[in-house]
Amino acid sequence: MKKINIGVLGCANIAKRYVLPAINDLEQYKLHGIASRSTCKAEEYAKIFKTKAFNGYNQILDEDLDAVYIPLPNSLHYYWIKKSVNKNIHVLVEKSLACTLNEVVELNDLARQKNVVLVENFQFRFHCQLLFIKNLLESGRIGELRSIRSSFGFPPFRDKENIRYQKDLGGGALLDAGAYTLKISQMFLGSEIYVDSASLEFSSDKNVDIWGSAFLKQKNGKLTSQVTFGFDNYYQNSIEIWGSNGKITAPRIFTAAPGFEPSIILESDGKIECIKLSPDDHFKKMLIYFYNLVHSKVGLDDEYMQNINQARLIEELFEKAQ
Repeated sequence: MKKINIGVLGCANIAKRYVLPAINDLEQYKLHGIASRSTCKAEEYAKIFKTKAFNGYNQILDEDLDAVYIPLPNSLHYYWIKKSVNKNIHVLVEKSLACTLNEVVELNDLARQKNVVLVENFQFRFHCQLLFIKNLLESGRIGELRSIRSSFGFPPFRDKENIRYQKDLGGGALLDAGAYTLKISQMFLGSEIYVDSASLEFSSDKNVDIWGSAFLKQKNGKLTSQVTFGFDNYYQNSIEIWGSNGKITAPRIFTAAPGFEPSIILESDGKIECIKLSPDDHFKKMLIYFYNLVHSKVGLDDEYMQNINQARLIEELFEKAQ
């Protein structure tokens, strides 16, 4: 199968630190170029990653691209995803995919009509620790699943102009950290869940939500998920899976960077075991998954469903919190 000719829209930190190095390391991809509204920024990134710089996003979309990676602020996702999909360009976009459920539904309907890949980048889906946890559950080591709790939060950003603090750019904790906890809830409880109750704390000076929590239930089952998230918190990045005979805890579930050795804490049979796992690169794995999806199209409908279900839960949480 041929290489994917991919362009990047935006010079976000996650692109520089993780996604661009992964693209350049994989033989499945050719990095066509990096676009920014700042010529200097595009040229800086292009020099680092040995590719071409483009002044503006329209310019790079006029190139012969197979795919784009979009790490722009949330409020810009809808416009540039739609423009890319209408050009039959496959899209990998940072979370959250768009700012409203209606926008997400429209974009996925368009992608389905065009037979174009549209993936929301939750790279932790592909880390070996998640598979290890699922295997532990299936083996019955903690008995029957009862509930899960996940937390993702961090201290205030030093940069007061950070895009996460700007309402016009789609900022707020729910669309950022909160999105991770809702995503992992679906991975263990299934897609048929709903937000039963929720709370969001808004900053008076920033006009965005800065921390929150929610309680989710299965529509046709008894399992529940408690999620907490925010920007103004003691750092947490974990999932706790409670079973009838034990418990599994992963203290670095969402952002285990390449080279990091994650630990899984298993409590069962009156014993506590700390299991060290090998480092993994979930960014490369995510890109390989995207590559296979582009060429095979197997699993496209599932991705569209996941995208819409994620946006539904975000909207439900926001409405319940009101």
